[in-house]
Amino acid sequence: MLRDQIKTETITAMKAGDKPRTAALRLIGAKIKDRDIELRTSDKPVDDDAMVIDVLQKMAKQRRESIQMYEDGGREELAAQERGELAVIESFLPRQLSEEETMSAIEAIKAEVGASGMKDMGKVMAELKARHGTVLDMGKASGWVKASLS
Repeated sequence: MLRDQIKTETITAMKAGDKPRTAALRLIGAKIKDRDIELRTSDKPVDDDAMVIDVLQKMAKQRRESIQMYEDGGREELAAQERGELAVIESFLPRQLSEEETMSAIEAIKAEVGASGMKDMGKVMAELKARHGTVLDMGKASGWVKASLS
C-alpha cells in the first residue's frame, strides 16, 4: 500500500538525517491525514491508494504553481525548495500517460459513449477520470477532450 510505503520512507529519511526529504514526507503524511479526517463523514467507501494518489497529484500541482510564482518573483531559493518537495512527491506517483496514450483513451471513450459534440464533454470526462484518473493530469486532459469534441 502506498500509505505504508510513505511511512517507511519517512522513517528511513529520518534515520539517514535527510532533513529536506523528511520534511517533504511529513508534509505528505499530514495531507493524507487531513483527507482521512475529511472522509470520516463520507458514506462512500474509498480506495486508499486512489485517495493517496489524488492527494499527491494535488500537492504536485500546488508545487508546480509555486515554483512558477517563485521564479517569476526572482525567489530562486524558494523555487529550489519547492522543486525538492516536488521530486519527493513525484517519486510516489504512478507514471503518467503520455499525450498519445491519453488521446487514444479519449477517442476510445468518445466512441463508446457516442460523444459527438461539446454537450457530451461531461460524459467523456467522467469516464476518463473513472478509468484513468490516477495516471492522468485532468487539467491537460480537459483541454484535449474539448479540442477533440469541437
